[in-house]
Amino acid sequence: MIVVTGSVTARPETLEEVRKLSLEHVHRSRSEPGCISHAVHVDCENPLRLVFIEQWADRAALAAHFAVPASRNFVRALQPLAAGAPDIQIYDATKLEGL
Repeated sequence: MIVVTGSVTARPETLEEVRKLSLEHVHRSRSEPGCISHAVHVDCENPLRLVFIEQWADRAALAAHFAVPASRNFVRALQPLAAGAPDIQIYDATKLEGL
């Protein structure tokens, strides 16, 4: 399984637009092949920062997600609304059973 974490910090005047775009992206992404989960959360310590947590079946599914034009358009739309560069981390994970 591939786990992706990411975040973007909005400017105060762009927060609602960033939230709207982020929710649209999350809802669309959930229907893609290989998407196990895809969510966006508000950082409790910085309410302008949105945090994304995603799980993908494999690297091919994630690569296909990145290749979807709507995914690229989402990133492009966020850039002028963000207070800084978005952050993304990608992990190759194994689920531990029985803990």
